[in-house]
Amino acid sequence: MSTSVMIRFACIALLWIALCWLVVSSRPFTAEVAFWILASAIIVWVPLYKKYLRNEKRKDEQ
Repeated sequence: MSTSVMIRFACIALLWIALCWLVVSSRPFTAEVAFWILASAIIVWVPLYKKYLRNEKRKDEQ
């Protein structure tokens, strides 16, 4: 993985963690809050995984 991709992942991770922290600190932690955090994780991380990590594994195999 190139350095620029790692920097992008780090920036997105820090932003996502900060936003999750804001949600958790602004209201009591309930099942609904956990659902929204999990849903946001899927929306953010699955496309990034498919674009960068899975494609990189295929290039290594070829």
